[in-house]
Amino acid sequence: MTLRAQPATTAATATTPVTVTPTSAAPAEQPAPSPVDTLVLGVVIDLPEPLASQLRAHREAIGDPQVDAIPAHVTLLPPTGVARHLLAGVEHHLAEVAAGLSPFPVRLEGASTFRPVSPVVYARVVGGERRLDEVQLAVRSGPLARDLVFPFRPHVTVAHKLDDAVLDLAMRRLAGYTASFVVDAFLLYEQGPGGGWQARRRYAFGDRLSPMTA
Repeated sequence: MTLRAQPATTAATATTPVTVTPTSAAPAEQPAPSPVDTLVLGVVIDLPEPLASQLRAHREAIGDPQVDAIPAHVTLLPPTGVARHLLAGVEHHLAEVAAGLSPFPVRLEGASTFRPVSPVVYARVVGGERRLDEVQLAVRSGPLARDLVFPFRPHVTVAHKLDDAVLDLAMRRLAGYTASFVVDAFLLYEQGPGGGWQARRRYAFGDRLSPMTA
């Protein structure tokens, strides 16, 4: 994903993920899960069409190597390790969070960067920030409670880990970019053995667990 812990990590370019453990069990009941028993999960808001294709075209034009890893998105939960046996509880938690939410508008405008901290260029979120923060806080609670490396800053990554000249080009291409869309769901992603990301389930707002739709 870019599934990013602001501003340095993304679910698609995962650095070492944070692993969450149940807090109700005693320490002796919490052996460290092996890699085989741990899933790396992320939660994102995907952009609808035609915005997703528009940003994909920008990413392809500058040669972003992550373009096929995951569609353009806003990260709510960066890469997070979860013991496999806790997955059902995580899915129930996300269903409950989504059921209590209602759709809201988000606006993108122009580009910015996390340089020099991280070689990232992104489309700026200039409308809907407060609601996005509320959603990510709700997602990042219960069985997914964890700290972030950097404060949450909603954004849509368009270039990552590229030369400065290419990142400068990405900034210029998106300088006049504007887009608006309505957020009405979030998606749970799982990282595969090869590092790619696959959507597990879509959670519609104001609804219970919903099957992912194409």
